[in-house]
Amino acid sequence: MQREPTPQLLDADAAQAPWVCVTLDRVRGSAPREQGACMLVGATQTRGSIGGGHLEYQAIATARRLRANWTTGAAAEPHLEHHALGPALGQCCGGHVALRYTLAASGTLPRPEPLFHLQLFGAGHVGRALVCALRPLPCLVDWIDEREQEFPPDAFSNHDTAAGSASLRVLAVDAPEAEITTAPPGAFYLVMTHSHDLDFRLGEAILRRDDIGWFGLIGSATKRARFVRRWHERGVSDQALQRLVCPVGIPGIVGKAPEVIAASVAAQLLRVASPRSVCNSD
Repeated sequence: MQREPTPQLLDADAAQAPWVCVTLDRVRGSAPREQGACMLVGATQTRGSIGGGHLEYQAIATARRLRANWTTGAAAEPHLEHHALGPALGQCCGGHVALRYTLAASGTLPRPEPLFHLQLFGAGHVGRALVCALRPLPCLVDWIDEREQEFPPDAFSNHDTAAGSASLRVLAVDAPEAEITTAPPGAFYLVMTHSHDLDFRLGEAILRRDDIGWFGLIGSATKRARFVRRWHERGVSDQALQRLVCPVGIPGIVGKAPEVIAASVAAQLLRVASPRSVCNSD
């Protein structure tokens, strides 16, 4: 469920309008954000980011100059600027970007394409922590558990609608295995339920699909070995079993607190979904 904007938010938007949208129209070489990233510039506020640093500072100044011209009667024609990300701009990425300035229809940022579609099985401590870690990220999450009471009180209604945030679908169902057949090709799966028997059944159903993007199972190396042996006995192919990731998380991160595991797994999902490294902002 999406929450309607409050009168205070609507008033704040009106005070900032009109907004100017600044978009990374083209990117060549290393840059602080990817092509298509954008930000909105209002009278005194900004939303989103094109990467920070002096590039963004200069872009805000340009957007406010254009905004002033457009609000005093000048034709609101798109404006394009090219910037080399070198010493002259105070940044050292070394790439080149083109910024496009347009009049925005509203103060709402467009949603980026999701990085991945995840079916997350389990609403226990780690599952809840992981959903919190994924909330700010552009992804689709189906959060699935048999036990409706295990979901946080706001899980069914308090979804973040900000651009770039996760789209969360909460499913309290009697047969979690049935949801696996509804996932699109290339989906990610993460199994961390309260029951080893349920983990086993879910894992087998996932491994029998030949189009999974990634499959992670929470647990130890011992759990992995036991499950792999049983799945093999049940006819799951060696090729399918090679896709299993267990334990989950980035190697080398110490700590078993739910929040630590969640941060490590969220980083792992991002690494799988975004294999190419980019220049960080600022």
